[in-house]
Amino acid sequence: NGIIKKTALSAFSNPRKTGIRAIHVANDDDLIDVRLTDGNQDIILGTAYGKSIRFKESDVRPMGRTAAGVRGIKLPGKDNRVVGMVIVKREGGTLLAVSENGYGKRTDIIDYPIIKRGGVGVITLKTTARNGRMVALREVVDTDDLMIITEKGVLIRLPVSTIRTISRNTQGVRLIKLDEGDSISAVTRVLESNDEKEKNGNSTQTSLLKEEKIE
Repeated sequence: NGIIKKTALSAFSNPRKTGIRAIHVANDDDLIDVRLTDGNQDIILGTAYGKSIRFKESDVRPMGRTAAGVRGIKLPGKDNRVVGMVIVKREGGTLLAVSENGYGKRTDIIDYPIIKRGGVGVITLKTTARNGRMVALREVVDTDDLMIITEKGVLIRLPVSTIRTISRNTQGVRLIKLDEGDSISAVTRVLESNDEKEKNGNSTQTSLLKEEKIE
């Protein structure tokens, strides 16, 4: 429902075997993400309707474990929801948005103005009939890889550098060709391992990508 909350890590210093409450979640809501921050970073929230809002973490005051939180972003429209949270950490990073129909785009994070929390945000990805709704939001840089998994078990890994950086108010490009009735299930950023760095050297990966079924 667009609610965000910040709690000091010390509040979780005495966990129980059954766990301890971290946030009060309303019956019509779900917890979608938890991140560790340094207290002074920028937060970006993205919605299914293709909007994102960037605000200072300092706009969210620390609260106790059982508190419900405060409004991070408004969710106008039917069945709208938060689909991603980004903690801005890396200089020169870009914001990757992915739609349910396999399209995506990157935009420089500096193109997102810092405003007060609780607004409707700005356009990140056009949610047209071609794109469908936005399903993922990630901070990425050129040296990252991206792994995309579909509802029917198709997996693809591609270099982030192959996705060009464009303006916010655009539809994006196709990242994966989907079978009829399939849609994007999950998107994750993959860091290059030391073994991969030694193998690839400083070369740029340009080969065609292989899609494979997950058995």
